[in-house]
Amino acid sequence: MNVARRHHRAAKAEPVVTPRGRAEHLTRPAAREIAFGSSSAIVTSLGLVVGFGAAAVSRAALVSGLLIIGLADNISDSLSIHIYQESENREVFAATKATLTNFLARLIIAITFVGLVLLSPPSIVVAISVAWGVLLLGALTYGVARIRRVNPWPEMIKHLIVALIVIGVSRELGGWIASHVG
Repeated sequence: MNVARRHHRAAKAEPVVTPRGRAEHLTRPAAREIAFGSSSAIVTSLGLVVGFGAAAVSRAALVSGLLIIGLADNISDSLSIHIYQESENREVFAATKATLTNFLARLIIAITFVGLVLLSPPSIVVAISVAWGVLLLGALTYGVARIRRVNPWPEMIKHLIVALIVIGVSRELGGWIASHVG
């Protein structure tokens, strides 16, 4: 078998069969890109909302920040993923699909946070955003753990600890910036 055929075969998505014997609609490569894109968008959006909340920025500044991260950083990361996959000699269709899947997952998550900021009273927007982010991250982690056939609870705890660290650092940084810069 030649190298090109091997890479093509490796890039093919195989359905995941659950312990009950049902085929999952989510394929492993798609799950990987969705999980990467979504987890990145969730944790980044949480950090931004909490940090900006501590810095007491306007709603317009917060929405702008979320959209800039949701687009500019998203495009940058998607390009990095695409170049990485090309360096791994993945076929063009698979690399492009992975890039677009990551981009759309991140964009959709960022837009949900924008919606929360626009629809929530300013006094509780941070709390609602944190609850939403924790719910999304927990659900995403649970889904990925089920696909991997591992106990989801240790995975969820581990990922939520990382999110809480990001939230804490962002809050402290936002408060420091508000008192020293603003």
